[in-house]
Amino acid sequence: MNTTSDPKKPTRSVVRTRFAPSPTGYLHVGGIRTALFAWLIARQHNGQFILRIEDTDQAREVQGSAKHIQESLAWLGLDWDEGPGKDGPSDPYFQSQRLDIYKKWATKLVQEGKAYADPYTAEEVQAFREHAKANKKPFLYREHRPENPPVWDGGQPLRLKSNPKPYAWHDEVMGDMQAGAEVIDDFILMKSDGFPTYNFAHIIDDHEMGITHVIRGQEFLASVPKYLDLYETLGVPAPIFATMPHILGSDGTKKLSKRDGAKDILEYREEGYLPEAMRNFLASLGWNDGTEQEVFTTEELLEKFSLDRVQKSGARFDERRLLWLNGAHIRLLPLEKLAHIVGNKLGGASFWPPEAFDFDETYRTDVLRVVQERLKFFQELPELSKFFFVDLPVNISLIDDNKQLKKFSRSELHNMLESAKRSLEESDFTVDDLTERLNRLLEATGQKPGVLFSLIRIAVTWAPASPALADTLHVLGKEKSLNRIEACIKIL
Repeated sequence: MNTTSDPKKPTRSVVRTRFAPSPTGYLHVGGIRTALFAWLIARQHNGQFILRIEDTDQAREVQGSAKHIQESLAWLGLDWDEGPGKDGPSDPYFQSQRLDIYKKWATKLVQEGKAYADPYTAEEVQAFREHAKANKKPFLYREHRPENPPVWDGGQPLRLKSNPKPYAWHDEVMGDMQAGAEVIDDFILMKSDGFPTYNFAHIIDDHEMGITHVIRGQEFLASVPKYLDLYETLGVPAPIFATMPHILGSDGTKKLSKRDGAKDILEYREEGYLPEAMRNFLASLGWNDGTEQEVFTTEELLEKFSLDRVQKSGARFDERRLLWLNGAHIRLLPLEKLAHIVGNKLGGASFWPPEAFDFDETYRTDVLRVVQERLKFFQELPELSKFFFVDLPVNISLIDDNKQLKKFSRSELHNMLESAKRSLEESDFTVDDLTERLNRLLEATGQKPGVLFSLIRIAVTWAPASPALADTLHVLGKEKSLNRIEACIKIL
């Protein structure tokens, strides 16, 4: 008769989640989203969020990756309560420094007859595989379990003596799951180099660190039955599982990967994305609160996020949507905070063009006030604002290529600008007065805003785009605006 196992949920009253990356390269959105969801769950329940570096695969470790992981989390504001730099009761938090702990648990399993030294060579294992293939059967290591294994001295792999049976479990995202006995096998716990496998180490660490919720990617879902077998063998309760669906590439057909253009998360910092916008974007990859809301502050995410509203299917990565969200969050910033961020880029640099520092802070803040509505990420600030600080080279093609303006002769354009100049000469250059005069100019010339305002904008900026015209003129000031219009008149 088949049996099922329904592992007990943790009885701890304090929620403890973890993010446990391997230092094998930079972090991209897939890993960071897992960290965000774990952080949100911990913060929602006044629990703890633990950072653990799983560096047991020494051959694949990339120097500097552990530091990069910490820097990425810090930029996003995903502060950890225990981990590197924050000692806690489960210290150390690098798996390579916990080898004695794994050896202790491995020895206990050996003594209890629940694990055994693997006596076979690679050639012998390959022969077992080929025999199974010839007989059209799946290869199962447990069918070749030695009757009298050698004494385990740490110099050979150590395998779990599995207990094959059906397993059933609940996943907070995927729902009720089950698997048959055929997927249970004797897997390696300790390698011959003295390091544990991931399958062994993460279970020991989660138990010893009191982790209540294990949130991880979909690639681990197929391994859950063997994890459940190990939990039972060890005699420890399984945590709450939550499996995150894949993040798909922009075409929605396959999992996003570094080869498909998944960027280092810190590249977004360098380009001028806000951490709160990135948190918003990552949270919405596979989750929504059931409403049409798209822009969430971190406080709203902490209030509304729940695992039961994470979708089972993959979420498409859309960098254009990230750009839109970043612009939305930039517009939410108080002007003082925006000015601080722009002027204090990491490393002592700034997002301003160099020429901006020929002007005082008050003028730069006025510029920010008018470009804030159009700004989508900070790296584009020099392009959007440079004409406020320098007279750009005359580019008459901006007029010749304009769909509206190229319908007019140079003489007609000249006359329009003359009318604009005469009116603006009488203005006090407040935004209200400029707005009123520009609207009266439309009536006087009989032109549409797309014609007259585009012409004036090009004359004063020589830029392909600019903020609202009255605001632009106000910040540039009367003398500079009129001089630029006069220069354009001469060219026409």
